[in-house]
Amino acid sequence: MLAKVYVTLKPGVLDPQGKAVRSSLASLGFLGVEDVRLGKYVELRLAETDPGRARAEVERMCERLLANTVIESYRVEVS
Repeated sequence: MLAKVYVTLKPGVLDPQGKAVRSSLASLGFLGVEDVRLGKYVELRLAETDPGRARAEVERMCERLLANTVIESYRVEVS
């Protein structure tokens, strides 16, 4: 199974990397960008064949390692 994990900062959490990218884009002439928020994308190839068990396993991975749940949210897709 393939699991895709999208990790993003929760609303209200400052994103200095996003601000730096927004500033760089503006200096390159992309003036219409109002805000940038950066995150992480992780792909996991799993031996598990049951989608429910695979999702549960990946969610445990997110809770323990892949996301800092104090300041980040995550979304899991399994296929």
